[in-house]
Amino acid sequence: MLLTRRSTQAGPNSSGLVNSLARGIARAVPTMDRRAFLRRSGMGVGAGIAASQLTLVKKVQAADPKAADGAKKIEVKRTVCGHCSVGCAIDAVVENGVWVRQEPVFDSPINLGAHCAKGAAVREHGHGEYRLKSPMKLVDGKYKKISWDEALNEISQKMLALRKESGVDSIYVVGSSKHNNEQAYLLRKWMTLWGSNNCDHQARICHSTTVAGVANTWGYGAMTNSYNDMQNAKAAMYIGSNAAEAHPVSMLHMLHAKEKGCKMIVVDPRFSRTAAKAHQYVRLRSGSDIAFLFGVMHHVFKNGWEDKQYIEDRVYGMDKVREEALTKWTPDKVQEVTGVDEATCYQVAKTMAENRPSTIVWCMGQTQHTVGNAMVRASCLLQLALGNIGKSGGGANIFRGHDNVQGATDVGPNPDSLPGYYGLAEGSFKHFARAWNVDFEWIKKQYAPGMMAKSGITVSRWIDGVMEKNELIDQDSNIRAMFFWGHAPNSQTRGLEMKKAMDMLDLLVVVDPFPSATAAMAAMPGKEPANKNRAVYLLPATTQFETSGSCTASNRSIQWREQVIEPLWDSRTDHMIMYQLAQKLGFDKELVKNYKMVKGKGGLEEPEPESILREINKCVWTIGYTGQSPERLKAHMRNMHVFDVTTLRAKGGIDKETGYQLDGDYFGLPWPCYGTPELKHPGSPNLYDTSKHVMEGGGNFRANFGVEREGVSLLAGDGSHSLGADLTMGYPEFDHLLLKKLGWWDELSEDEKKAAEGKNWKTDPSGAIIKVAMKNHGCHPFGNAKARAVVWNFPDPVPQHREPLYSNRPELVDKYPTHEDKKAFWRLPTLYKTVQEKNKNIGKDYPLLMTSGRLVEYEGGGEETRSNPWLAELQQEMFVELNPRAANDRGIRNGDYVWVKTPPMAAVPEFKGLRVKALVTERVGPDTVFLPFHFSGRWGGIDLAPYYPEGAMPVVRGESVNTATTYGYDSVTMMQETKTTVCQIEKATA
Repeated sequence: MLLTRRSTQAGPNSSGLVNSLARGIARAVPTMDRRAFLRRSGMGVGAGIAASQLTLVKKVQAADPKAADGAKKIEVKRTVCGHCSVGCAIDAVVENGVWVRQEPVFDSPINLGAHCAKGAAVREHGHGEYRLKSPMKLVDGKYKKISWDEALNEISQKMLALRKESGVDSIYVVGSSKHNNEQAYLLRKWMTLWGSNNCDHQARICHSTTVAGVANTWGYGAMTNSYNDMQNAKAAMYIGSNAAEAHPVSMLHMLHAKEKGCKMIVVDPRFSRTAAKAHQYVRLRSGSDIAFLFGVMHHVFKNGWEDKQYIEDRVYGMDKVREEALTKWTPDKVQEVTGVDEATCYQVAKTMAENRPSTIVWCMGQTQHTVGNAMVRASCLLQLALGNIGKSGGGANIFRGHDNVQGATDVGPNPDSLPGYYGLAEGSFKHFARAWNVDFEWIKKQYAPGMMAKSGITVSRWIDGVMEKNELIDQDSNIRAMFFWGHAPNSQTRGLEMKKAMDMLDLLVVVDPFPSATAAMAAMPGKEPANKNRAVYLLPATTQFETSGSCTASNRSIQWREQVIEPLWDSRTDHMIMYQLAQKLGFDKELVKNYKMVKGKGGLEEPEPESILREINKCVWTIGYTGQSPERLKAHMRNMHVFDVTTLRAKGGIDKETGYQLDGDYFGLPWPCYGTPELKHPGSPNLYDTSKHVMEGGGNFRANFGVEREGVSLLAGDGSHSLGADLTMGYPEFDHLLLKKLGWWDELSEDEKKAAEGKNWKTDPSGAIIKVAMKNHGCHPFGNAKARAVVWNFPDPVPQHREPLYSNRPELVDKYPTHEDKKAFWRLPTLYKTVQEKNKNIGKDYPLLMTSGRLVEYEGGGEETRSNPWLAELQQEMFVELNPRAANDRGIRNGDYVWVKTPPMAAVPEFKGLRVKALVTERVGPDTVFLPFHFSGRWGGIDLAPYYPEGAMPVVRGESVNTATTYGYDSVTMMQETKTTVCQIEKATA
């Protein structure tokens, strides 16, 4: 743990906060023993929590007349941790409206009664003093408190004026992966009714390459199995994943697997806490994952370890992958690119092949590259070669980041799709217009001509949407207004340019429980004066503990959160804010037409989350978000004890409140949970598993890419089908015509026929096509096809290693160059070869490879967790890890302050670099440095404390690594490149 304990100081944001609280409780209860202390403190996670709990309870009892006689109203609310995607359940104890303690849910089949540091400290959200407490406006460089009416009026008037002046696409909205499913879905609906696809969220810059790469390989862009199912693995390879810190509770299941004999491999440029648990650690050069994975496949194919029958029945194009692995990626070429020798690759291949089912785990270490889509596909190819997909204990276990980044991706504000990954085609818009009961032609008129079917700008590139020459942008206007709706700017690359873009805007709105780094960056003076007409507003949103709704864990299980407490301070729920802005902008009636309206904060109306989920249930057929009714989800939350901790399946069980029979359901009804709730599909624990009937959670690969390619069938081989299917060969997706050809049409009622006529399984509003295919005939509605080893619609149909744009290996740039530049790609020109050629010899001045990652104490952009005193105490300073050899060559010792410098800083001479502490360690190799990405609040050595709103400054502030990261984007998704760039480090003299 780095580096020094916090000193004792005074002040509301002081570094002595924890110590002063500890002294306070010592004075109040001088003879308290350990057991009494733990009992009084609730969770026993720190003396300061005990102090704050006692203080808050005392205050509420004095103010509440019901408590005047000593009576206490105690409730237990079941919720889900708001940090990573594991989905740990929490029982929050609420006394007279105050959240006084918490317990991990021991019955939860996901977290098994465990918490990490972040989960154990999550109660701070229930009374955090560093929250944004009221709406604010930037006036003369300082944030001034204003009313909600004033803020909403001014923001909406500015939006309407910009719409009139520059068009609907001049406004950009980045949503949140911390919104619940209902809010994420509502925001995409909100943007559609506004008339623009210029919206996005955090998934773009964490797993968009996964979604695209995996979906284009076998059908759905999500984790195939579950954390729990990893207990059935006999081997597991983590590549680009530091689960012990990023997803700590997930490691419980891996440790159980190890107890059963599972062999664990960790592949990473850095020896992480996860690597410390592995049987084999492989250090590879950052950005060389494709070469390594093909090097492993080289030995798989050379030794005949591939699953030949599986490939014959279920995979298209593996012959091309075999040829690539055997001829191009010989051991010498693999070692040249990756630094990994032949014996190591051989041992990895042998372990994975001899210990099947074997699973693979990846995270942002693989995704955040200019070839991120190809990296994740290379991981998919290894698993297909070994026959591990669709097998319990196998699969591609892709750990997502935020608590609802999976759900927000599935149904939220994506720039290239409507909820459920429905494409931006007229038929998709008509489908949702019907579901929303809104006229399609009205929606069409909201959009600028020709823009309805065009993907929006991605959040990774919004700064270029502001600053790029207008004639090079494929929309009428540059971006002039920006909403950061629950999103941290310091999680994005090119921070120096982002500051310039913020200063050029006409409108900047931050909607967040915390002001985020956006507030400080916007208020901080730039090199050039900000746009004199710019207006900046901060709107206090609630946390997920102050509302209710569903969230989707990484394994696709959906859980329902109860509202723990009423909204704090002057905060409002995100869905209330959406509705109130829609009222001002003129489409409120269309937005909430199908919803029950309820009283929220201050008696104001807001849409009921259950109503929004029911609308999702009625239209998101594509990925099976239709069977998880609010009633079924709530029954699961009340009866966690009936679900098996390995299979996730309920063993009997009747919900006492509703009489609902839980037997056979999988916990959280992991999507796809097909058909209407009445169909009672149990959810799909492991995708593409042909060993189970489709009505028992089984499946096969999706027929989503046609039925034939160059004269070769893309449909599954004869005999390759889900258990009990009436069709024992491959078949296309179901529509009204296929049902008629098969003679199954008359199994629909007359009303169902009317609804399904002219429709396919994704657009039939009755769900009858799905019901007949699945329940009556055991067939999957999306067809039965082969996975694609060759993705012909991607830039590299077979994954190719390409050097990063900023590489310190010019000889490898010559051998493995990047892509050609692109013109109107996601509405913007995107540079590849131009940048790489210009910086071909950059390694002379910037010889170190720079990569980034997570810490166990903090999460995401870090504003929430660094505002939590109990977590802030654990990790107080931003740092850089560098190898002793690199440190010694630079005269740096452990604990010294250093400057980290990268190429973009050369254009800004006054910016000295990132001033951080040095952690000298052999965790990283001599050519690599590592920085965590959770920090913000310092800028080139300057503390931004004066630029935060009063009382809403995080306890810990530090330099953001993404102030230093360089240009570079994935060639399919616009994923940013954060894991591989170059830097130089110098000792700071002052």
